[in-house]
Amino acid sequence: MPQPDRTLRKLGFLTIGLFDPLDPAAGHESTLQIIELGEQLGFDSAWLRHRHLQFGISSPVAVMAAASQRTSRIELGTAVTPLGWENPLRLAEDLATVDLLAGGRINPGVSVGEPMQYDTVRHELYPDTADVEDFSYARVERFARFVAGEPVREFSGKQGVVEEFSNRVEPFSAGLRERLWYGAASSKSAEWAGSNGFNLLSSSVIFPDKDQEPDFALVQQSQIRAFRKGAALAGHTGARVSQGLVVIPTDSASPAQREKYQRYVDERTPRTAAPQGPRGMMFAADLIGTSEEIAEQLYAHAGFQEVDEVAFALPFSFDHEDYVQILTDIAGKLGPALGWAPAGGDRQAS
Repeated sequence: MPQPDRTLRKLGFLTIGLFDPLDPAAGHESTLQIIELGEQLGFDSAWLRHRHLQFGISSPVAVMAAASQRTSRIELGTAVTPLGWENPLRLAEDLATVDLLAGGRINPGVSVGEPMQYDTVRHELYPDTADVEDFSYARVERFARFVAGEPVREFSGKQGVVEEFSNRVEPFSAGLRERLWYGAASSKSAEWAGSNGFNLLSSSVIFPDKDQEPDFALVQQSQIRAFRKGAALAGHTGARVSQGLVVIPTDSASPAQREKYQRYVDERTPRTAAPQGPRGMMFAADLIGTSEEIAEQLYAHAGFQEVDEVAFALPFSFDHEDYVQILTDIAGKLGPALGWAPAGGDRQAS
């Protein structure tokens, strides 16, 4: 095995929380069971994608609240919550509440920018302010200040007989600000995240700099290094980086599952051949095969070489039993092949 002295410190997984629109409760319950399984298998973290007007989790904060009461150790995060859809003050309240319920296990990952397909929803999302909403870094800076407990107004104290008011977002959850992550896809945003005290989520979708060689692994490596440069200059010594690629180990998969998984990868592979669109969007190739084969590919990946924690993304459209098999193989075979050891609990699926 290549680089056997390198160890993976933290192992997580990411799910979209897919559901059938005719039976959405079953899909949400499946997601909660998958998170419970992740804790049993020793995963360090479980992350939820944030989807609006789609058939995936639209309220990861609510799902994390539910998951926090069915688990005791595994960290729970969002990768990512697009702040263009959110009121930063209200989101800060919700996340602090859930973090307290979870005992300090919440890792909010956010991004900024105009909401996806904004023209189709702007007048419902912001009926009076659609033309003046600020989707710049300033929006995430406001959110971070609220989470950190900085004052939002001058007024505080008692009013009347029983009403007590605060000048900051309540409840306040100590340590949550240090667990904020930013989903960066360019060198500029990665360096900004490091300079502003965020941790970095680097996913399977990135944008290269102008004239940069269109090699996904090398571009991701350069972005992670830009983040660390920004963090170092800002004195953010505890800055963390997590890489998120799609991996599909087939060690214990049935023949039918292997065929299904390969079809999924084959359908998605053409988009990785060249940069897409005016900004040159790049997609990482899905990694499929035995855990040993995937580990060899990861050790050779320039982006993976920069990190000691990952949040492997589960494929979007698989079934519950497929996710059980994939997570079990990641925890039992791929993780150990990368030098990782389970955080605790039993390795057998329930």
